[in-house]
Amino acid sequence: MKILQVTAPKEAVVLEVPVPEPGPGEVLRRVTAVTTCPQWDLHLAHNDPMFVGHQFHYPYTPGQPGHEATGYIEKVGPGVTNLAPGDRVSAWRDAGHDRWGCYAQYVVHRAENVIRVPESLPDEALAPVELAMCMGTVFLQLRQMDAIRGRCFGVNGLGPAGLVAVQMASAEGAAEVIGFDPLRDRRDLALRLGATACYDPTQEMPDFPARPAAPRLQTAVDCVGSAATVEALMDRTQDVVAFFGVQREDYTYALRHAGLSLVGYKGHFRESAEYAVRLIRDGKLDLAALVTHKMPLERYREAVELLEKREAVKVCFLPWG
Repeated sequence: MKILQVTAPKEAVVLEVPVPEPGPGEVLRRVTAVTTCPQWDLHLAHNDPMFVGHQFHYPYTPGQPGHEATGYIEKVGPGVTNLAPGDRVSAWRDAGHDRWGCYAQYVVHRAENVIRVPESLPDEALAPVELAMCMGTVFLQLRQMDAIRGRCFGVNGLGPAGLVAVQMASAEGAAEVIGFDPLRDRRDLALRLGATACYDPTQEMPDFPARPAAPRLQTAVDCVGSAATVEALMDRTQDVVAFFGVQREDYTYALRHAGLSLVGYKGHFRESAEYAVRLIRDGKLDLAALVTHKMPLERYREAVELLEKREAVKVCFLPWG
């Protein structure tokens, strides 16, 4: 089978290796589509640690950092009773980058890390379920706080995660969904996916006064992670700011933020994956819209260049050509 391996920063090869066998509690999945995760792919391409204390080692684990993938169960290992060959499933949790990843024609998963997905949708609508699961964790927290329905909801950063957040906010009944991103094409895509309005945060925004004036946004989610963008969002949000962007810096909660609640990211949960798949099945979450390019694994370096130039939102690899 084919499997991609990143051998050095901005260098990758496609290897031919034997198809792995699932062990106890595992399944073998035939991968029909796998999408990029720009955070992992770009940080790996530049040997730039993902977070404090992290370090990349090359050559990287074969198939990694691919983890957003869909396909069909090929075999089940001993002890697996809830899945069978032929089941269509997506990965909802990455078991770790020390295991072979999904940039491959076949991949072994722990059975509990995949979830059944609708048969009727195209592969690109199902591969990014893991991303939707992650954002689903944020939205289930906000829903428990009654911080979405009927509210003016802001989304900072309209990359793949932000575009999922726009759709979830709309699905949860936000009165307005306001997107912020410097790229016009991403603002336009967010509008097509349900945003009420979108703005370039590098320009003056008189419609969104900062503290000590009363903010117009009531709840917001940050999908960028930089201290400057997070603190700007905190200044313009009245009640709740949720963090989704990878945190690499300290954020300052100042006196002017009194009354503002901050929500951290809790992690990966099966409940969040089920929530995401339910929205997909109900037509309220279109993940296919995030895919701007399709190509074989052999064009991985080209895909990374597109991500780097911000000419692609997500690239979908078709391991079988």
